[in-house]
Amino acid sequence: METSLVLQNLLSPPVLFFALGVISVLVRSDLEIPAPLPKLFSLYLLLAIGFRGGVELQHSGLGFQVLSTVLAAMLMSVLVPLYSFLVLRRQLDVFNAAAIAATYGSISAVTFITAESFLDVTRTSHDGFMVAALALMESPAIIVGLLLVKLAGAQQRPEAQGGPSIRWRSLLHEAFLNSSVLLLIGSLLIGLMVAAFSPQGLEKMEPFTGKLFYGALSFFLLDMGIVAAQRLSDLRRAGAFLIGFAVLMPLFNAAVGLGLSLLLGLPQGDALLFMVLCASASYIAVPAAMRMTVPEANPSLYISTALGVTFPFNIIVGIPLYMAMLQLVIPAG
Repeated sequence: METSLVLQNLLSPPVLFFALGVISVLVRSDLEIPAPLPKLFSLYLLLAIGFRGGVELQHSGLGFQVLSTVLAAMLMSVLVPLYSFLVLRRQLDVFNAAAIAATYGSISAVTFITAESFLDVTRTSHDGFMVAALALMESPAIIVGLLLVKLAGAQQRPEAQGGPSIRWRSLLHEAFLNSSVLLLIGSLLIGLMVAAFSPQGLEKMEPFTGKLFYGALSFFLLDMGIVAAQRLSDLRRAGAFLIGFAVLMPLFNAAVGLGLSLLLGLPQGDALLFMVLCASASYIAVPAAMRMTVPEANPSLYISTALGVTFPFNIIVGIPLYMAMLQLVIPAG
């Protein structure tokens, strides 16, 4: 891996603010972000990236590469939970294995956004249609995780003895209409329509979705650094097996994403985003769904591995590592 890639990533303001958040917890500072603000910045980032993605999608059009990339992304969100579950079942029960597998089959929007910022810093071009892949990769993993519980844990769940069954209507609502998916897809469609029918609206939105974006991401990652560091104590419960899984599975998924990127003919920037989507893990939407539908699973396991290990690994090491892998096989566009 080129040292310059690592330095460019480590010295970018969002990553430095993430590190500051971690340090604040380690030195027991009283630094904290008031509760409403992280949610507000999360919604802002999703709105901005969705809107900008819609604008870019209108410019690029719905060609074969766009559709094939989105379908490949959705395929990965189905396959990753399946083979992750087989690995996890070697050490864990059905419920914890399925919950963690679903977490790794889904995506982290913040990791994706950080990768976009990395591409901007390195002046690597990328297409906005990757946001569509981001929006559509979250829900299938939740469904697969619950199907694994339903099939593999049928004899262990209370409903097998006449207890309550999975509330599929609530599950599907949570999977397809949770706030992040709805806001991403809605913003994508709004950006698409504004770019097509009201170009003057783009100029009015630019200060909000463009110039403010980098600062908002830095502020949000400061909070994420605090939250991630607070989860470090939970890793003791996870054990060496899950910590190793939380590092090695993203690497394996990124390698699979690299292979698919070559098959799809993606340029370097889009390939990095595709690899990041494959390698990231959800710590918001999927945990919320798993808490609701799989109470037998231990939240400290699937949240601490995704947020305490995989998220900082991807933010600090993974993104430049994936780019270095790409530079060996895909020339810069």
